[in-house]
Formats: sequence, structure tokens, C-alpha cells
Amino acid sequence: MARAFLFVLDSFGIGGAPDADSYGDMGADTLGHIAEFCAAGLGDRQDLREGSLNLPNLGSLGLLHAHQMSAGIVAAGMQLPKKIIGSYAVAREMSRGKDTPSGHWEIAGTPVMFDWGYFPQGEEAFSPELVAEICAACELPGILGNCHASGTEVIARFGEEHVWTGKPICYTSSDSVFQIAAHEKSFGLDRLIAVCEKVRTILDSLNIGRVIARPFVGTSRENFERTGNRRDFSIPPPEPTLLDRLVDAGGSVHAVGKIADIFAHQGISTLTKANGNMALFDATLETMDKADEGDLVFTNFVDFDMLYGHRRDVPGYAAALEAFDRRLPEIARRMRPDDLVILTADHGCDPTWRGTDHTRETVPVLAFGPAIPTGPAGVLKTFADIGETVAAHLTIGRGKHGRSFL
Repeated sequence: MARAFLFVLDSFGIGGAPDADSYGDMGADTLGHIAEFCAAGLGDRQDLREGSLNLPNLGSLGLLHAHQMSAGIVAAGMQLPKKIIGSYAVAREMSRGKDTPSGHWEIAGTPVMFDWGYFPQGEEAFSPELVAEICAACELPGILGNCHASGTEVIARFGEEHVWTGKPICYTSSDSVFQIAAHEKSFGLDRLIAVCEKVRTILDSLNIGRVIARPFVGTSRENFERTGNRRDFSIPPPEPTLLDRLVDAGGSVHAVGKIADIFAHQGISTLTKANGNMALFDATLETMDKADEGDLVFTNFVDFDMLYGHRRDVPGYAAALEAFDRRLPEIARRMRPDDLVILTADHGCDPTWRGTDHTRETVPVLAFGPAIPTGPAGVLKTFADIGETVAAHLTIGRGKHGRSFL
């Protein structure tokens, strides 16, 4: 009996989404633009990396071929490998929005066909009525922020005042999200989690996708730093996902990273947290060793998005991709004869694009294993085909939104 491993490189888009213009993202291409900047010397950073983007292992799985299929060009400074050892495809998202839950739920066979709630741009993102309700329910003296902002910027701006006043920092983005940053010591991590849980129930009626706890430490704006104790509080998927179906069929779903939070802890058998891509990689390898026949290991590698995409850090994103690529053989060495690995993404976050938000893009789908056929698998009309490929591999019932591409 087989095992399956589904790894999401959070935000690693490859351009070419046919509906990108509807989201203001026509021309966005996370991989293509990172490669272009690196080839031009704009991806160099002393003691970090230099030169053209170098992803030999991902390339051998068909990454550059998939990008060419999507964007119509070969990524700058990179060459198409002559031999492909995996099955590769391009996946288009059918869900509305370009949020983390939408992408992950669709990957797991459940597209989002409703409209998320969003907070308006302007001086104040949250209405006085909503702020008053949150403060009363959570016994808060008030909030800081109340704006669209990036997490690191808003903590630097309001962190010291937060420590003095005890008012949490509340902010949002163009995603369907309400984020709350608070100091782990002065405010308390447990208190932050409790506040987020109450805010989650308040926002259910507004159809806000996620409430995110953003704890940080430090003594001043010069050294404030977010910690690995982030928690996402998502609304549940609208119908059973691949994860629920697999557990109902007797298998186990081993969630690594923020996967369990994204799925509101539904269809999760075990949960492993880790802080940073390399720690997540280590935790994934350990979980692979423990996985039984018929199980799924599902990991989100969040740094690509959180540390580099949103912060528009091209050298950082490039270095993170190259570090991930170097470790891919460790996954291959742990595979059994009937195992399947799929590498994919949930949306784009082009670090060269305007603003700091996600970008609507297609994503690569790279499948490999000892018994997996090699070569192109075409353009998938929905991310749900990824989940249905896993379902077929693990011989559980097919869902209603996709089909296996293998």
C-alpha cells in the first residue's frame, strides 16, 4: 500500500494566470521575476547568494518546463534540463480570491466558490462598531493600528506603544484576514491566543477567512522580532476535503507547519509545528519516517511567503529556494517503492510586484516517486486535481471537483 507526501512551497507561483487581470496581477510571475532579477545581478546579497538562480533538483522534476508552459518563456539565466525525472503540470486556481485558505482547500479538493469578506482600504480598516465589540468581548483598553499594513512594519511602528499601553496591534491586508500582534511577555502569548479565539467568533458573520495571532518579542523597535508561535484561526472548509475523506477511510493525515490551522484542525491526525523552512524540512523528514502505509504527510513551507514574498525580498526568496532545492535528495532517499511526492504552491507572491500582497498566478505541480511516470501532465483546470491525484494514489473515493492527472 502507498504513502503520499504533499508539500506546499507557500506563494511559489509561476505566472500566467488567465484571470490575473481581474486581480490587478497581469504580468506577475514569482519564479520568472526572481530568475530575471538574479540573472541581472539584482538577486545578489553579500554572504547570502549571487549569480543566476540555481535550482537543479527542482529543474529535473520539471519546474522550468512547467514555468515555460505557463509563462511562455524560459526563466532568465536558467536552462531547461534535458532529462526529467518527474511528472510536471501547471495548475490554475478556480477559487475566488488569492488567499491561503482558498489555495490550500482547493489543493485538497474543495474550491472556494463564495466571496470572502474583506476590510476596506482607507484610514481605518475596522469600523468603530467592530472595534468596540472586540474591546468589550476581550476586555481590551483599545487597539492600535487599525490599518492595512505589513506585519514587520506595523510592529516596528506601534510595538513600543503596545508594550506601554497593553493595546494589541490589529491590522489587515488585501487578503481576507484580521491579524493581531502582541508581545509574548508584556501582553502574554496565552492571552493573545484567547483574544484571537474570541475575535474569530465575532468575525464569522463577516466571512473573514482567518484571524492570525502574531506574537513578537524584543525591547524596542530596533530589535522587535516575530516568533514561531504564530497561530491561524480559519473558518472551516465548506465541505469535506481530501483530509476528511482520507481519515474517514482509515488513513492518517500528518500536518506539518500551519496546515492544521488552515483547515481549522479538521481531518488532522497528528500535528507538528516548527519555525522556519529548514526546521519545517527537518520535521517533515521525521514525519516521513513515521508515516504508515496509506498515510498523507502535508507540509506548508511558509518562509517563501511570509519572510520573502510579502517583504519583497528577491535575494532572500532566491536563497530560500536554493536552500530548499539542495535538500530535495533527502526526501528522495526516504521514499519507498510505492510512494508519491507532490510539490506545489497555493498562490503567488511576486517579490518584484507592486504592493506587499499575494499575486494571482498559476502554480507548478511536480510529482515524483519510484513508480511515478515522467514527463508533462498538461495544464490542470483546478488545484483540486492535485488532491484527487493523492486520493487516487491512496485508493480512496474520488471527490467531485477534480481528477487525477497521473
